[in-house]
Amino acid sequence: MDRRVLLASGLSLVASKALAQGAPPPPRQEPNYPAQTRAEGYTRDELVNKVSDFFGVTAEAAGAVITKVFKDNGNPTGYIAGEEGSAAITIGLRYGKGLLYMKNRPTETVYWQGPSIGWDLGGNASRVFTLCYGINRPDEIFQRFPGVEGTAYLVGGMGVNYQRSDDITLAPIRAGVGLRLGANLGYLAYSRKRHILPF
Repeated sequence: MDRRVLLASGLSLVASKALAQGAPPPPRQEPNYPAQTRAEGYTRDELVNKVSDFFGVTAEAAGAVITKVFKDNGNPTGYIAGEEGSAAITIGLRYGKGLLYMKNRPTETVYWQGPSIGWDLGGNASRVFTLCYGINRPDEIFQRFPGVEGTAYLVGGMGVNYQRSDDITLAPIRAGVGLRLGANLGYLAYSRKRHILPF
């Protein structure tokens, strides 16, 4: 009798381990932030230092571009620091990867990709520092943001344009190498994983 009980318990232990190994991993648990909790914003001085270090430019050059964006939008609740590449012959593609930083929130890896169309020719590789407005939780970044690349302006050797979706505004600041001329319409889709197809 004891042998049967021992054998049965041993078989059930082996079976439970085999099932656990074949089971899919548990779903990703998102942090549960209360709806009314607003993310803390970054000050101009905090971001001047971060932009200066990220691009390797002087504090004066970083301050010029940050002042312009702050004047238009105020204090951002997050920023993405990363790199991207893009190319276009009328139809263009852009791919990038970076880290989303927010105060009192976990750092999130972010990928972005998107198509564009317009009078556009060339290619470039850039470092990108994107100021994020209206984001209170990291997961709010994962959506499509339309933008008009031709509205970019140049301050201190860095280009800036705006992307908007509902109450969220992104202000990518780019500095890089390459040659690209023109204006285009398109969007960027931000995601947790890299996607080859930009649509």
